[in-house]
Amino acid sequence: MPYDLLIRGDERDIAIEDGKIAGFSAGPARDELDARGLVVLPGVIDAHVHFNEPGRTEWEGWSTGTRALVAGGATACVEMPLNARPPTVDGAAFDAKLAAAAASAIVDFALWGGLVPGDLDRLDELAERGVVGFKAFMCDSGIADFPPVDDDTLGAGMARAAALGLPVAVHAEDPATLRAPAGTGWRDFVASRPVEAELNAIARALALAKETGCSLHVVHVSTARGVALVAEAGIDATCETCPHYLALTEDDLGALGTRAKCAPPLRPAAERDALWACIEAIDYVASDHSPCPPAMKAGGFTTAWGGIAGCQTLLPLLFDAGRLTPAGIAALTSANVARRLRLPKGGLEPGADADLVLVDPHERHAPALHDRHRLSPFAGRPLRGRVVRTLVRGTTVFHDGRIVAEPPLGRLLTPTKGDLG
Repeated sequence: MPYDLLIRGDERDIAIEDGKIAGFSAGPARDELDARGLVVLPGVIDAHVHFNEPGRTEWEGWSTGTRALVAGGATACVEMPLNARPPTVDGAAFDAKLAAAAASAIVDFALWGGLVPGDLDRLDELAERGVVGFKAFMCDSGIADFPPVDDDTLGAGMARAAALGLPVAVHAEDPATLRAPAGTGWRDFVASRPVEAELNAIARALALAKETGCSLHVVHVSTARGVALVAEAGIDATCETCPHYLALTEDDLGALGTRAKCAPPLRPAAERDALWACIEAIDYVASDHSPCPPAMKAGGFTTAWGGIAGCQTLLPLLFDAGRLTPAGIAALTSANVARRLRLPKGGLEPGADADLVLVDPHERHAPALHDRHRLSPFAGRPLRGRVVRTLVRGTTVFHDGRIVAEPPLGRLLTPTKGDLG
């Protein structure tokens, strides 16, 4: 019987049957793709996105958000419990988000649950439905319906998460070290959220994780010193960073304005370079795609929303940096994510889902953005690493600048059994 699809490559061919990789030898096929001259990688799994639906779809939404993902070579994502309304902190909210995603997503998806003050039994509801873990803020989240946790709440939540066999992810900034900006400019904003706030919070989270036996993940680490704290903790702890910390510095805020405002903020060039120097100690790179309507980015740095829209440019930015091999990029954007969160994705081997991205590693281009508001700090920036085609389970969803798939296509991913990470 012929394969459904054969992808012709420079070094090997990839045969696809029933949405799975069938093997790596040529044979008769109903359709063929010529990928010679291109890099073929497992599809990106963006482990940190905010699509804000239901409740705040005007900020983004599963339809526009996943269109941006496939245009950037992503075939799966893990969505955060905020900024949807209601946030994903109980079973009913999970069910509502699952319904929204299943109706509109064109990539496969998993969901983080929320850890906030309140009834810890809600964590059991979320675990039963298949969350990959629980996300907590150690400082104000900027969203009133997702309050931060104090040490007692975080410790109790970690203990419950450990019993459930799931990790806790933390936004690590110490509220006691943060301070009110002295003015409305970018320098005032950066000074109000110093590196020490991040380091202090990471140290506290690590201590609580050690005490409770919880598996810990620190999101969007912005400094090498933060990475070192996690790597040297001697417990089950991992971390991620984001493309904007690897591609930009705080000096870029002057030109980019509030489009590049995020928390933790962009750091000095020396911090960026140190982050690159320890890239092998970082478990994965995720976009922290956190968009908002244009009006929320207006005004000065004091009041503008603190989030960067970047899920479409994660992969091109890593190619453009020229510091990683394709295999290194695949590990940081796909295989390591799947391993850490126990997702049945992330590999190119027989039997795996045929989630693939075909990349031209040499061509520089400024991609047309597909997210709702297109307020990315990378809008119009030529990047090397053009995404030519993206396939989800063997189906082409993006090709040469066009979205060529319609929902419903995405499926819920839940953690497989076994040890974490």
